[in-house]
Amino acid sequence: MTKVIVFGGRGQLGSCLKEVAQSISFQGLLFPEEECSNILDIPALEKLFKLEKPGYVINCAAYTAVDKAEDEVALARQVNRDGPENLAKLCQEHGAVLIHVSTDFVFEGNLPQLLSEDMETNPLNVYGLTKLEGEQVIEQCMNRYFVLRTSWLYSEHGGNFVKTMLRLAAERDELKVIVDQVGTPTYAIDLAHVILHIVSCKSVAYGVYHYSNEGVASWYDFAKAIFNLSGSNIKVFPIHTSEFPTKANRPSFSVMGKNKIKEALSLEIPYWRDSLERCINNLKGVR
Repeated sequence: MTKVIVFGGRGQLGSCLKEVAQSISFQGLLFPEEECSNILDIPALEKLFKLEKPGYVINCAAYTAVDKAEDEVALARQVNRDGPENLAKLCQEHGAVLIHVSTDFVFEGNLPQLLSEDMETNPLNVYGLTKLEGEQVIEQCMNRYFVLRTSWLYSEHGGNFVKTMLRLAAERDELKVIVDQVGTPTYAIDLAHVILHIVSCKSVAYGVYHYSNEGVASWYDFAKAIFNLSGSNIKVFPIHTSEFPTKANRPSFSVMGKNKIKEALSLEIPYWRDSLERCINNLKGVR
């Protein structure tokens, strides 16, 4: 049985990996104890790799507070660049494959065209820059890796846009949501399935890939769908980014093309609203 170490296992995607692994009887996932899960603690990591001898390492750990990163540049860089570098070096040393989760925010997103993996990157904020630096150090340290760029991640687990909208719908009568930032929501359960598929099929098609659900939406469209599917009567009004300024700039168009990953892994990717409906129905069952 191939051992797979998951870092960031307590976060949203890590929780989804646990759920999916259980649902498909996937064996071999290891979630290291807190003292061994810090991707910045090199001695603890070295001890863990020597003990477990993993065949795969999945890195879900990241600094994801986009606006806060503008003030905490050093910390964001430590987690998003230095941590992946530590894992890449140890994977290279121990012969493990690294699966690393990145973001659409590595792009400027100033043109209305599908983003392909080979397009020029130009992050607009510290978060995107440090995530790009993490990708770059992985590429420099090893050649057996998968970098999966994703976007607008949500699920039943952790904090995310879907759960925030549902909470606000219970508290308010109306809400304003940005309409001029366009991308694709991604159900973290779907991404978790893809990650475990990479391990199961032992793919050697290493490199950088884009993965999100299919389709296109603005944050306004996303919010409207959440409220429609959940049966909420809250009124939603579209506003422009200029009406809701944030510390970090964000791409206006970050829809990623996914032909590369569909062909490499023979994937059929669900439409974003279909996956959202699954998530909403599950949350209804939880509440």
